Amino acid sequence: MYAAIEAGGTKFVCAVSDDKFNIQARTHIPTTTPSETLDAVFAFFDQYTIEAMGVGSFGPIDANPASPQYGYITTTPKLAWANYDFLGALKAHYAQVPIAFTTDVNVAAYGEFKKGAGQGKQNVAYYTVGTGIGMGYIHHGQIYMGSQNPEAGHILVRRHEADTFAGACPYHGDCLEGMAAGPAIQQRWGKKGKDIAPNDAAWAIEAYYLAQACMTTTLFLSPDVIIFGGGVSKQSQLFPLIRSQFTKLLADYVSVPAADDYIVPVGLGDDAGITGALLLAAEQL
Repeated sequence: MYAAIEAGGTKFVCAVSDDKFNIQARTHIPTTTPSETLDAVFAFFDQYTIEAMGVGSFGPIDANPASPQYGYITTTPKLAWANYDFLGALKAHYAQVPIAFTTDVNVAAYGEFKKGAGQGKQNVAYYTVGTGIGMGYIHHGQIYMGSQNPEAGHILVRRHEADTFAGACPYHGDCLEGMAAGPAIQQRWGKKGKDIAPNDAAWAIEAYYLAQACMTTTLFLSPDVIIFGGGVSKQSQLFPLIRSQFTKLLADYVSVPAADDYIVPVGLGDDAGITGALLLAAEQL
């Protein structure tokens, strides 16, 4: 069986599948302290004979195998997990199991590339917009990583002319995440995105920031498709607004596919991350 962990700041999703990637069991575990959370993770997986594991973790993480801190969660605002050797703890418990380790957005990007909205593409950008904003990038069929993983949620954005919100990022204030992630929406408008009417002007402001992310991604990486997942992206009214703003911002400077085909919602829904983690687990063998 293959094992998968999608480790989020709020919850861990753990699953096991057969060799055809049919999920046999799944569980959700609250993200509390490392010892408490991993005790529950181990209790779940110890019920099965696992051949390989794929892990996508919240971060920032060190996913560079050449680094002495490879496998660590590093400067996360979840202080109990800061500078924690996550991969080391997994390897200590599953010493004989090969483990693929990367970011939560990378596993989702990989799942979408293989089995979701990125099928048939070679260069796939995947953004999750929820509690935070992160991006995973598939470059010519491989998960991209420089000396560190991309942190595209913290790119700087131009402020919308009608927006006076200071920004919610504890590091940068009005970066992309600080202006467009779920907490920014709630702090700016006093309610969660799911409680804001679809025709509210709030979504035009949200779309403006996400369109800037698409423009930056286009100019730097030239992907074949940009996919949005995460809780905020479940607001389907966002997509026409993002596409319209993106087209206006790009101003035909470079050639891209038709916006309806270029900026799209996630194809696998909430299973993108688990699917990608299972696929990476299989590749360890």
